[in-house]
Amino acid sequence: MTRSPVTPSREDLDRAVAGTGLRAVFQPIVSLAEGRVVGYEALARWPHLNGVPREDVFTYAVRTGRAALLERHCIEAAIGGARAAGLAPGSTLFINCEATAPFLSRSDSDVLAEGAERFRLVFEVTERSLLAHPPDLLRKVVALREEGFAIALDDVGADMNALALLDVLAPDVIKLDMSLVQSRPHYEQARTWAAVLAHHERAGARVLAEGIETVEHLDRALALGATLGQGYRFGHPGPLGRNATAEVPSPPIRTQDPCVDFGSPFDAVAKQQSTPRDSVPVATHRHDKATVLALSRYLEQQALEASDPPMVLTALQEAQYFDGETRARYERLAMRSPLVAIFGRDVADHLGSGIHGVRFDRDDSLQDQWIVLALGANIATALVSREVPAHNGSGDAGGRVFDVTSINDRTMVTGVARQLLSRMLTPAHPNHRRLLN
Repeated sequence: MTRSPVTPSREDLDRAVAGTGLRAVFQPIVSLAEGRVVGYEALARWPHLNGVPREDVFTYAVRTGRAALLERHCIEAAIGGARAAGLAPGSTLFINCEATAPFLSRSDSDVLAEGAERFRLVFEVTERSLLAHPPDLLRKVVALREEGFAIALDDVGADMNALALLDVLAPDVIKLDMSLVQSRPHYEQARTWAAVLAHHERAGARVLAEGIETVEHLDRALALGATLGQGYRFGHPGPLGRNATAEVPSPPIRTQDPCVDFGSPFDAVAKQQSTPRDSVPVATHRHDKATVLALSRYLEQQALEASDPPMVLTALQEAQYFDGETRARYERLAMRSPLVAIFGRDVADHLGSGIHGVRFDRDDSLQDQWIVLALGANIATALVSREVPAHNGSGDAGGRVFDVTSINDRTMVTGVARQLLSRMLTPAHPNHRRLLN
């Protein structure tokens, strides 16, 4: 009989968040082809809180503003436990981290600094509502990459919205939620499978399947394209054996480039146009404002009708252009899309109905650009335009003219998305701009 969860006292939760009674246990990660252990995932446990769901501790830490404190204790317990057990140097160690918790750097923790030198650390981003706090998520991922850590995106498939993040974040490891492995194939599973495999082919991310307990689960994981796996079939979470070893994954897990770029979207697209490509070159056309608006509405309608709702990012120069019919249209988009953001010189931080507002400075390259972008698992399209200076200030709205490019190349669209999302990192960390050089 399943035992009902125990409701912990506030005092119990306070002590747990402070690290009292915290223990790290480890679950092996294996190469599915050979069945050999290639790493371990560290998991937090509080043995004295018997029957209390672990999620209660993390939820309480977030609610009381101590997520960073708890994350530090968990990271240091994981590294300390692996070191105390004699885990072989060079072994791969997966450690969970919350997207909304501030980053713990090597300079802030001697334990983390030593662990980074001794082990290959992969940080799993575990926040389920990844796009609920996009600036926090981006700051965390950028900071992790800056210090050379690999990143795993956890629970992919549990939330279809996370698929929109794959190209932007470019995780080194995609961890498939156990529901994909343990349930019978269905339509939602097929959509996730197609999106993950497509991203794997584009970016080379490793695919790791969780929850493998039976031969049937293993077969399903292999069919989903996984080369790494974990689950009770290979070992339960527990203490590490003395002098545990783990082979290096082949090919090894690599750290991809930072996902931050403060450049000009229009200039980046124009540069791509001048570079020889296998695909058909993207042309720039000159249109009046009415045509630009019509093209924008067509793209927005594509996003509304997409089977897998994409993130929608729009730069419209000034807040005055976000009113009336445009606002109503974006409120409809926000009801379906995992992330809707409006970029402008004087927009409010929160535009209501789940729409994020992002202000930029008057010297930002976006000041004369009009951009509408939709990026998701099965859609990648953008309208990127720049106002022609000779027509500025004419006073006649119909006289405004733009150089316009429509792009459907996923790599180019992803690049523009990164440039827009980077504007959410304000005030920008001084090292973020250095990452571009």
